[in-house]
Amino acid sequence: MAIATMTTKGQITIPKEIRDALRLQPGDRVDFVLGKDGRAVLRPATRSIMDLCGMLKHNGPPVTVEQMNEGIARAVAEHVLKSMS
Repeated sequence: MAIATMTTKGQITIPKEIRDALRLQPGDRVDFVLGKDGRAVLRPATRSIMDLCGMLKHNGPPVTVEQMNEGIARAVAEHVLKSMS
């Protein structure tokens, strides 16, 4: 368990094992989220786009950029038609 002590100015140094686990670097921003149960969760607010790799799962066959663009164009056209009616 990692423990930190708050200074009189309200500052806390995040323990190294937590910084390492969250891959925090100097200058990174951190969010503190207070849950309904009174627990506070600390999470990195500064992330690299590469951290998103693998977050979305696609179980079908791979699609080309052209197929993605066609799908986006279809969705936009449907949205425009719905908003006009």
